[in-house]
Amino acid sequence: MYKNKYILFFLAFFLLCSLFPFKPDSAIAEGSTVEITTDTLNVREGPGLSYQVIEVVKRGDRFSVIEEKSDWIQVSLNSSGKKGWVAAWLVKKQSSNEVSSSKSGIVTANQLRVRSGPSTSYKVVSTLSQGATVTIVKTESNWHQIKTSSVTGWVAAEFIENIKSDTGSSSSQQTGKVTANNLNVRSTASTSGNILGKLQKGSTVSILSVEGNWIKIQYNGQAAWISKEFVEMSSTSSQPSVPNQSTPNSTSGMIGTITATTLNVRSTGSLSGKIVGTVSKGQAFEILAEENNWAKIKLKTGQLGWVASWYLSKEQSSTTTKVDVEENSTATILYNGTNIRKSATTNSSVISRANAGETFTVLSVQNDWYEVQLKNGSKGFVAGWLVTVSGASQQIERPGAEQYLKNKVIVIDPGHGGRDTGATGIKGSYEKNLTLKTAQLLYDKLKSAGANVIMTRNTDSYLSLSSRVGMSHTHAADAFISIHFDSILDSSVRGMTSYYYHNYQKNLATTVGKEVASFTKLKDRGVRYGDYHVLRENKRASVLLELGYLSNSAEETLVNSASYQANAATGIYQGLAKYFK
Repeated sequence: MYKNKYILFFLAFFLLCSLFPFKPDSAIAEGSTVEITTDTLNVREGPGLSYQVIEVVKRGDRFSVIEEKSDWIQVSLNSSGKKGWVAAWLVKKQSSNEVSSSKSGIVTANQLRVRSGPSTSYKVVSTLSQGATVTIVKTESNWHQIKTSSVTGWVAAEFIENIKSDTGSSSSQQTGKVTANNLNVRSTASTSGNILGKLQKGSTVSILSVEGNWIKIQYNGQAAWISKEFVEMSSTSSQPSVPNQSTPNSTSGMIGTITATTLNVRSTGSLSGKIVGTVSKGQAFEILAEENNWAKIKLKTGQLGWVASWYLSKEQSSTTTKVDVEENSTATILYNGTNIRKSATTNSSVISRANAGETFTVLSVQNDWYEVQLKNGSKGFVAGWLVTVSGASQQIERPGAEQYLKNKVIVIDPGHGGRDTGATGIKGSYEKNLTLKTAQLLYDKLKSAGANVIMTRNTDSYLSLSSRVGMSHTHAADAFISIHFDSILDSSVRGMTSYYYHNYQKNLATTVGKEVASFTKLKDRGVRYGDYHVLRENKRASVLLELGYLSNSAEETLVNSASYQANAATGIYQGLAKYFK
């Protein structure tokens, strides 16, 4: 009798186990490895920042993956044979079956779903915005496995357009020259598409495709459209010619004006060249040489580099570098008693003075000065760091700010992302898109100043709050900047607010908040205590900025404008410089 009971007990236990099989925390592909993507990284005893550090590894080191748990990966250490845990957001994971000769592609659909496998039956792990650039790892049926700096997954192949390698075959690549001034670059092949920027007469563009009366180009890293009517098309061989071993084509005497909002400067004349700096729309440089649609320029720091020449408007230089701007560009004075001078130098005589809030039409940009139209009809010059600008003029930072930012570790946290859209404006703006746009502008400014800048996300991807704070701690951030936009039921409320939680964060919040309010001219709602996770759990100097109300129709329109975005980024930049000073 007892024997039968034992048999029945074991049979029941066996059936229960078969109903609830053991599942590992995450499936690991056989032969998976990780590559360290930060300068130094702590390897810990367990999956969390509270565990003891057992070893420190360096950028480029590779290790075999044992298992994954939440935001942590257990690896086998090559040197000691030990096992340890590393933060998943600071490594690049690669499976053994990934193709080494991967290709790049551009996303052609908005909010493209990234799935965990090659089928619509797999769960959605993230989304990608139209124009985002991805690496195509491999293809199965009608699906691409892709990866970006923040996500790896599968997307429908029909929504990815391959980017031809600029070092590839001898196939013919079509180019075009813009024949009109201020040609609109749009998000879709229609006059109703959003204007992403403008191209100047004489600009050269690489043509991705032609559809009807519209030409598809790559603009600021994303797919965009321009009217075929205003482009003179030609076909040039993309087969790299063997350059003259002495010097590239000499273009002495030519000045190139940047037509893109921001543009990377690279160590070589190729998209594979290392980024050595960034330049902004309206800035002008002498073109030292040109080769294969790339122009060599010299930055203010003395650094030499190359920029894509199709983002340059070229003209013969004169003795004075004077850059014209579009109509309706204005400069608003920041401080009472600001000097307006006869010429673009502090040694020039003062011809007028202006007070905070006064606005002038900008005629041109000359070095770090704006030429403005005075009320009596005469012209004068005002230092670019004493005004905020709207329209097509670039915002000029105060000279010397970079000395306080150089080598500082700054973590920029664009709020929300992926499935978390954040606030939605009255006109449909997503907070997650605005925060990323502001963060990217700020990243470029800080990077150019020599800061060590880390973005918690640089694509439209979801990231947990604990991971954001973890990056602040892992990198030992000198400053953590969390960027947000506000919303409330009362649509009349407007303005910007700076938040802190710990007393050691208040100074940063005060300094940055004051400068942002000054440059954006938004109502300053002051510095306030805020019980937010990214502040409360953060042991580093931190601030959370709410840069305007999307629930206010007028303010939603304002914060979406390029001039507001530039001024907000400049305000944070100047606030950080003052804080470190």
